[in-house]
Amino acid sequence: MNDAVISKKPRLKTSAMIASIAGEGQITRSAPFGHALVELARARQNVVGMTADLGKYTDLHLFAQAFPERYYQMGMAEQLLMGAAAGLAHEGAQPFVTTYAVFATRRAYDFMHQAIAEDNLDVKIVCALPGLTTGYGPSHQAAEDLALMRAMPNMTVIDPCDALEIEQMVPAIADHKGPVYARLLRGNVPVVLDEYDYQFELGKAKLLRDGAEVLIISTGIMTMRALEVAKAFEADNVGVGVLHVPTIKPLDTATILREAKRSGRLVVVAQNHTVIGGLGEAVASALLTAGVTPPFRQIALPDAFLDAGALPTLHDRYGISTNAMVDTIKGWLG
Repeated sequence: MNDAVISKKPRLKTSAMIASIAGEGQITRSAPFGHALVELARARQNVVGMTADLGKYTDLHLFAQAFPERYYQMGMAEQLLMGAAAGLAHEGAQPFVTTYAVFATRRAYDFMHQAIAEDNLDVKIVCALPGLTTGYGPSHQAAEDLALMRAMPNMTVIDPCDALEIEQMVPAIADHKGPVYARLLRGNVPVVLDEYDYQFELGKAKLLRDGAEVLIISTGIMTMRALEVAKAFEADNVGVGVLHVPTIKPLDTATILREAKRSGRLVVVAQNHTVIGGLGEAVASALLTAGVTPPFRQIALPDAFLDAGALPTLHDRYGISTNAMVDTIKGWLG
């Protein structure tokens, strides 16, 4: 086949890099992190925005437009980004640092550990494409970021559910003195927690709905899925409770134990993260340490390098779509 023939063929399109996890017809808000940070910076002159060539893709471009003199674009150098953030924090600034979760947790881990966390500096690291929210494959899928960041001393770790929680999270982590790692949903982000009169509190889990047969302990986008699962089970008269745990570290052990102690319920931890080292193992450890032993299962990503492809296909393949979760839990209930 000659080059002329090849050049006339239409280029195939791919949906692999779709970062939005909004369902069809779902209410969304555009760039909730970027807008919330701009509002925060209007009131706090020490807030600065920093990124490693990903301002547009972490919604930090809104901050750059509003406060160009407080915006630092460090280029594709994540280690330098973290080191510079540490230096600015030493001088009294409060840096909000953005990049992709894989680049922060895998490429710049030692710089966060030694330059930021060891000195307990007031740096907020907010990272896009958490877990399986991109189809670009293992190079961009941060399936193990929570495990890595949970292991870092002094680091607070947050996995927000939706646009509302991201908006509420920004001022809350600004009020917290010390380093924070937060997952970020960017672009057009679903709004789901407004139906539950929700208010984010750092370090607190919230029971969004109750149920007698199943308790789903979830975080991040899996709380959206858990709420959809609970509604699906209503047709079968099966009560599914949803306990949302946005703060992975420090873990709200008291609330988790209180809900898990209630007899007769299957406890399922749902997370957009590998089964290794994330919320599931944190909850399991808390339950076992306290001598609380309900029937326990996990819905999570496998301990494997994940495929590339379109997100709906991948979510079905790896069991974190609503339909896949319903089928899995029905199987456990028998």
